[in-house]
Amino acid sequence: MSKQENILQQQLTEREEKGLLRKLTNLNLPFDFCSNDYLGFARSEELQKNIEQEVKKHKTKNGAGGSRLLSGNTAYTEETEQFIADFHQAESGLIFNSGYDANIGLLSSVPQRGDTIISDELIHASLIDGIRLSHANRLKFKHNNTDDLENKLKTTLGNRFVVVESVYSMNGDTAPLVEIAKICKQYNANLIVDEAHSTGIFGRQGRGLVQQLNLEKEVFASVVTFGKALGIHGAIVLGSSILRDYLINFSRSFIYTTAAPLHNIIAVKKAYLMLAQSDKHLLINKKIELYNQLIQPIKQCITPSDSAIQTIVFNNNKSTKAAAQHLQQNGFDVKAILSPTVPEGAERLRICLHTYNSDEEIKELVNHLKNIH
Repeated sequence: MSKQENILQQQLTEREEKGLLRKLTNLNLPFDFCSNDYLGFARSEELQKNIEQEVKKHKTKNGAGGSRLLSGNTAYTEETEQFIADFHQAESGLIFNSGYDANIGLLSSVPQRGDTIISDELIHASLIDGIRLSHANRLKFKHNNTDDLENKLKTTLGNRFVVVESVYSMNGDTAPLVEIAKICKQYNANLIVDEAHSTGIFGRQGRGLVQQLNLEKEVFASVVTFGKALGIHGAIVLGSSILRDYLINFSRSFIYTTAAPLHNIIAVKKAYLMLAQSDKHLLINKKIELYNQLIQPIKQCITPSDSAIQTIVFNNNKSTKAAAQHLQQNGFDVKAILSPTVPEGAERLRICLHTYNSDEEIKELVNHLKNIH
């Protein structure tokens, strides 16, 4: 073992001793309450058929062969970007290879030295990493605390950006976007909203929480990912045409990466068409309502959530892992979320609801949760 490998092994051993070592698993349990496939699009045979039929109409290559600025751009991609922008009632949009790439590319390039980014303390790691790569000043405000946000805005000068998620991925709770947008407007701050876990669940035809609250014109940029409710892969940054042109010129995670192949863009377009033509968002909300009704006896241990993400807080690693193992042994794919993914003392089960979870499966899951908590 080399000196460097020894250093790495020591860090892995330390994490294992704390019960925090991450490992890949390939569980194939009968009841999925883990994935982000909220609407069942990732397993949809209808969507798969629609994609295959469209691929046959086009001369698709195995790969793009280069970045969008070299050989990887197509008219179909640009048409899809505009289609998605229109769907979300935005002026323009730019597709990235993943939600991580989109957040990195947006936040590392737009805020400049001397600007200030003020973010909710519970934003996703991809947003945090994008902010770290920026040369702007960085501040946090207490989770969903609009008073703390306003106090931070009062103490800063210059160009400011406020970064939030519409639905928080580890809590399942929603941001008070109306109040946040109002404060941003008052202090002339630019609001950036990650809609990853909101798309497909909230708004007319699943357009997201920004659209449901009629805040499209109050948001500087929003990020929509395709790997959750849409069941595909990739993401798009929505905003003005000026923002799109700027990202094409200055966003390194867009410029310096091979473009997604055309068949991936076709999959995105077909997923959006299915979303627009279905009532899946109504069905998932019925599942959410059922779960919330059933879970009431242990409501003191949950974070209130109207989203597809639900949590049961155990406050320590040992009991959280034991609860997850009990559920998995009974066929329920539920994962334990441990620190540092969540703060120490806030360890929890993260439960994702889907249109394909039967009412009986949800009832049985809740019965197990009541017994183990």
